[in-house]
Amino acid sequence: MKKRRRFLELAGMSFLALVGKILQPDPVRAFSLSGVGRVHARTLKAKRWAMLIDTLKFNDAEKFAVVIRACHSFHNVPSIAGGQEVKWIWKDTVERVFGEETADYKAKGLQAGDCLLSCNHCDNPACVSVCPVGATFRRPDGIVAMDYHRCIGCRFCMSACPYGARSFNFSDPRLHIAALNPDYPARARGIVEKCGFCSELLDRGEMPLCVKASDGAIVFGDLADPDSGVSRLLSKRTSIRRNEKLGAGPGLYYLI
Repeated sequence: MKKRRRFLELAGMSFLALVGKILQPDPVRAFSLSGVGRVHARTLKAKRWAMLIDTLKFNDAEKFAVVIRACHSFHNVPSIAGGQEVKWIWKDTVERVFGEETADYKAKGLQAGDCLLSCNHCDNPACVSVCPVGATFRRPDGIVAMDYHRCIGCRFCMSACPYGARSFNFSDPRLHIAALNPDYPARARGIVEKCGFCSELLDRGEMPLCVKASDGAIVFGDLADPDSGVSRLLSKRTSIRRNEKLGAGPGLYYLI
């Protein structure tokens, strides 16, 4: 009886150790989708990646379309209508984006119109706190990444995110991709996905696609470096962030 009890205790401890290992983000498996796991001499590095969107330069529909198309086509984001839309970067009206703070921000110079939206890669991401399997995690450089192999589709992260930055694949997204990009893995039905700040391109020494397609309207850099482009612009221009009072610490700034 004692031997049997001891066997069960050891089996139980082994199981818990295995589960603990499984729930930890695997940087190698996550690499293909989150840019974690491989470092090269040309890899772009930062202590805190941040993005600035110049609202004054997004002044026509085509500008938005070019940036959104660059992101979605490369990352195999499906085009699905009817309440099952999947989006990594999108636009919405100033009134809807900033809500009750709109009047205050307009007083500072925010123009009425549309805003570009994406994952905010927060300092204190609620999505990370609620994920039960470690599929969402915050990297040391501030990027909130996902290991899509681990996602179980519980959608806790979607409920926790105050910015609506995550989408759920109700159907197989690969059936809704006009031209599949073989250089980036397509996701599967039943999981959540979002923007990853193009971490897979940063690893290759390239800037995010939205930055390259924006013709200078989006700036990306190290917020911790006072000499970076983002730091210099923030010191010269008025900037706002969404729902700052929540304390999430968004890494996405809007220049107004």
